[in-house]
Amino acid sequence: MQVNIPLKKVIDSSYDITIDSLPELHFDTKVAIVTNPKVAGLHLAYLLSKISAKELYIITVPDGEEYKNQESINTILESLFNHRFNRKSMLIAFGGGVIGDMTGYAASIYQRGIDFIQMPTTLLSQVDASVGGKTGMNNSYGKNLIGAFHQPKAVYIDPYFLTTLPSREFGAGVAEMVKMAVTFNKDFFEFLENSDLKNPDILQEAIKKAVQTKADVVAQDEKEHGLRAALNYGHTFGHVIENETKYKTYLHGEAVAIGMVMANETAMKMNLMTQKEADRIKALLKKYNLPTTYFIENSKSFYDTFFLDKKSSDAKITFIVPIGIGDVTITDEISIGTIMCVLNKFGEA
Repeated sequence: MQVNIPLKKVIDSSYDITIDSLPELHFDTKVAIVTNPKVAGLHLAYLLSKISAKELYIITVPDGEEYKNQESINTILESLFNHRFNRKSMLIAFGGGVIGDMTGYAASIYQRGIDFIQMPTTLLSQVDASVGGKTGMNNSYGKNLIGAFHQPKAVYIDPYFLTTLPSREFGAGVAEMVKMAVTFNKDFFEFLENSDLKNPDILQEAIKKAVQTKADVVAQDEKEHGLRAALNYGHTFGHVIENETKYKTYLHGEAVAIGMVMANETAMKMNLMTQKEADRIKALLKKYNLPTTYFIENSKSFYDTFFLDKKSSDAKITFIVPIGIGDVTITDEISIGTIMCVLNKFGEA
């Protein structure tokens, strides 16, 4: 005996990404802005001058990747319950990638899902983390292992917020641009090579190119069943680096930069990338003072940590390997010997 539940339907989750000065926004519902003390101190007054709502609240969580955890999620949820938010209420993620991921995740699980808006304030979150609906938090096993796909209702990218961004944070955002260019857009890579992103007009154009590249990929593979996984180029190695250093040594984009160099070494071992292409990528990373080296103390331990990656399954590890500049392959068929050879190279004194 069977009972069929016919749930096949098309849900339009499309949304607009506005790259410009923040417009005046009014919401006829309860709204909570989720932020951290650093962003609030720099930019909350500006945001409050642009926004109004039926009821408006501020939720502040600690600043830093180490606080991207269940305790911070609980802080957000408890505030929503205390202020009696309902399913028509809305959250605004006002900060970098950590704030965006946690706010989106809290929105996805509060009363089984409410709307949220992304207002990213770092370059990394503007070009990558705020687009595509990935939300989540970290735990003791690794980064972003708990989460949900929950698309925002809109994304507002205001370049004004970048005027106070420290140089390291700026470089971390550039790393994510390089990631997208190497995997999907050779023309964009050459644009980055030949441009000075410190020029505000050029930076705004670069943000647009990065967002468009990611949007094109997400439109084809929203929930990362295939193509979208290629945007994790550099992340498989980078997440292990973050894990080993307890998220305290490197910014996410910095770890990804090192991870891309490791992935490029893997590509060269597989004859998919030339030394010249790898050198071009490394030179672009160094142009923005991104780290490109990391000492691996224990290659076996580093390798074993790969299995905590979301993209791995059973006894196989999925690697994102560039094919030259502008193309990429996703494979779980790389031999242990090849990967250990790469890791051992980074363990040399």
